[in-house]
Amino acid sequence: MACLQRQSELSPSEERQRYARSQKVIRTNAKILGMEGDMDLQFLLQGGDLLKVRSSKWKKTRYFKLQEDCKTMWQESKKFFKSNQTFSLDDISAVRMGRQSDGLRKSTDEQVEGRCFSVIFKGRRKNLDLIASSDEEAKQWVNSLQKLVSNMNNLSLQHRTEQYPYNGGGWIFSCLRKADRNKDNKMSHSEIKDFLHLINMDVDDLYAEMLFEDCDKSKSGYLSGEEIEHFYDLLTHREEIDVIYGEYAKTTGFMSPENLVDFLMKEQREKASLADAHKIIEQFEPDGNAKAKKLLSKDGFIMYMHKPEAMILNTDHKELYQDMSQPLNHYFISSSHNTYLMEDQLKGPSSTEAYVRALLKGCRCVELDCWDGSDDEPVIYHGYTLTSKILFKDAIEAIKEYAFKTSDYPVILSLENHCSVEQQEVMARHMSSILGSALITSPLGDGMPTNFPSPEELKGKFLIKAKRLNKLEASFASEAAEADDEDVTEEEESNEEDEDEEMEKEESKKKKQKMAKELSNMVIYCKSVHFHGFEEARKNQSFYEMSSFKEGKAMKLAEESANAYVRHNVEKLSRIYPAGIRTDSSNYSPVPLWNAGCQIVALNFQTNCSDMDVNQGRFLVNGKSGYILKPAYMRDVDTEFDPITLTRGDWLKHKTLHVMIISAQQLPKVNSKKSSIVDPLVKVQVFGVPADVDEKKTSAIENNGFNPSWNENFQFDVYVPDLAMVRFLIEDHDSTSDNEFVGQYTLPFNSLKMGYRHVPLLNKNGDILPSAGLFVHVMVLDAE
Repeated sequence: MACLQRQSELSPSEERQRYARSQKVIRTNAKILGMEGDMDLQFLLQGGDLLKVRSSKWKKTRYFKLQEDCKTMWQESKKFFKSNQTFSLDDISAVRMGRQSDGLRKSTDEQVEGRCFSVIFKGRRKNLDLIASSDEEAKQWVNSLQKLVSNMNNLSLQHRTEQYPYNGGGWIFSCLRKADRNKDNKMSHSEIKDFLHLINMDVDDLYAEMLFEDCDKSKSGYLSGEEIEHFYDLLTHREEIDVIYGEYAKTTGFMSPENLVDFLMKEQREKASLADAHKIIEQFEPDGNAKAKKLLSKDGFIMYMHKPEAMILNTDHKELYQDMSQPLNHYFISSSHNTYLMEDQLKGPSSTEAYVRALLKGCRCVELDCWDGSDDEPVIYHGYTLTSKILFKDAIEAIKEYAFKTSDYPVILSLENHCSVEQQEVMARHMSSILGSALITSPLGDGMPTNFPSPEELKGKFLIKAKRLNKLEASFASEAAEADDEDVTEEEESNEEDEDEEMEKEESKKKKQKMAKELSNMVIYCKSVHFHGFEEARKNQSFYEMSSFKEGKAMKLAEESANAYVRHNVEKLSRIYPAGIRTDSSNYSPVPLWNAGCQIVALNFQTNCSDMDVNQGRFLVNGKSGYILKPAYMRDVDTEFDPITLTRGDWLKHKTLHVMIISAQQLPKVNSKKSSIVDPLVKVQVFGVPADVDEKKTSAIENNGFNPSWNENFQFDVYVPDLAMVRFLIEDHDSTSDNEFVGQYTLPFNSLKMGYRHVPLLNKNGDILPSAGLFVHVMVLDAE
């Protein structure tokens, strides 16, 4: 058998040169991150051994260290034939101290709590569970990783441009000189990467390599002289920006403050003063000479157009801007179904991590399917299926830890209760001891309430949604009278008579269980009851008594009795949940239910789809609080609003939306073949009341994901803008099969900014695509 040839070792002088080059690269990248001489960065660059945990039997030592680029972690495998693995810090969602993951809780003992930590990745990638040799070392790893990830996320335009004072000879050439490490007036691949960092350009590696090869006419592996200028021109050339800038650059080829004010007011429809213009030039102009003369160059203009405040989402709406003092049922509430599931509902894993992810996305209503477990500990899983189980106690602890990281507003715990009285008592004890004073166990204020408290009054609080043994009023009587003592499931509450459910219902009737008084008493504002029609609900239902509707029943009501449903939801809460036949955890459109005023429209957060994109878009605004105030006409008990018939009323504010799809930048490949290049097309979709639903699409551009250009105009009629959503979707055109998803962005119609705007793009998981974008022109006019 032939021996495997070892790599030739470097001579001492070559080793010194390699080390010097490595240190220079590290210093450059540390400077960009604002972490020069930082001890946490040095710790990660040095690296160390950690115990990697996959199960109670699989625990192996691996060496982890940060690579020279300061954004890739390297892991050494001890297996001879196994390639060493890496992961990008861009892919990290969070780093958590302790045994917080399901894997660590199951596979380790409590005594190693302080030595454990987990790296949580974006999307569906599995956690990386690790154990350090000491508590101090674990803290060092967690703090260092969190700091580096935070610095990478906060690396703003202003921060980068402030680090590099551009001077004579033009700022671009100043950057080129800095990036040319060995001062040979040539640029290698790695030096070009440094250059792109310095000019604050986030370029996909594939596109950078493609442009490099295109410019390297001599095929030397280096760019020099005119090749470098050509590279920069190709990289930054945006004909559409040239035209817009040229229109307003009236002062010796530059924009003066007056020119800039003119652009902002005429094109962007923004109020702007000379002081605002001076501030923009001071902040975004990279050329020192131009800045000194109070002028904005084309490079500065491009930088400004990419800042968050200049993009398509109204930045005022990113913050909390709505009245949060209305009753709870006057809001749409971000809600999750089967929250414990990571995948499908037949055999997928259940995990506390699923609760963490939903809560961090701003979800305010989570579901817990509770069943009797061993050792008197209730468990959560999808009953009568092969989904894995988690402890109820662990889920409540995870919820307590992450409930208010994204939003301060109340979280509703929707209990699907299948437990015996004994284990219901355990549930009540766990919620009481873990959630403490944050758990609402009695009405706010004195006496029997007549309406819901507001999200503002309930900040930092938990509400229980479940069956209750008696009316809330009974708790104010001298002797609390007990009523119905049987628990119901969500399916029974929906009161549907589907044929295929009859057997299941008969089975559940046999197994009806008593309800524990301790658990019943915790249900204050969200008591589950059967729905027997709008008239019966109006006459006999108290404000705090709410029904759950399966999607089919809810959709039928929203179509056939829309105004009655809207009026019902002015006074009561409604929860909608997906049909049981959705075993793959697919979703339904939440839009028709929002149109009917339903507040708790629960979706499978673990499933990436257009319905979840729209849900994310709906709750993108108002500080990502998870609460969106319904329009005034959906909060009036006598409202005539009907989303289907659209009779005249305050809701009719007929607008014409004009959208020009201009261009896109650096679209990602949709498959891993090196030769694969996308053929992008753009769809503009409007969601809302039926009269507003519409979709228009551009032609496909062949083989160009770097800078495709369309310049196609679309027009939409929008009658009820308060309820409308706009989605920009980019697909890779395929003439023989379905188009493939490239990226999308969804936002409320009323949060659109007018003028020339960049649209950020999100991937299937709802995470930002860092270097990709869409460029559009938007105009909203009152229809004649």
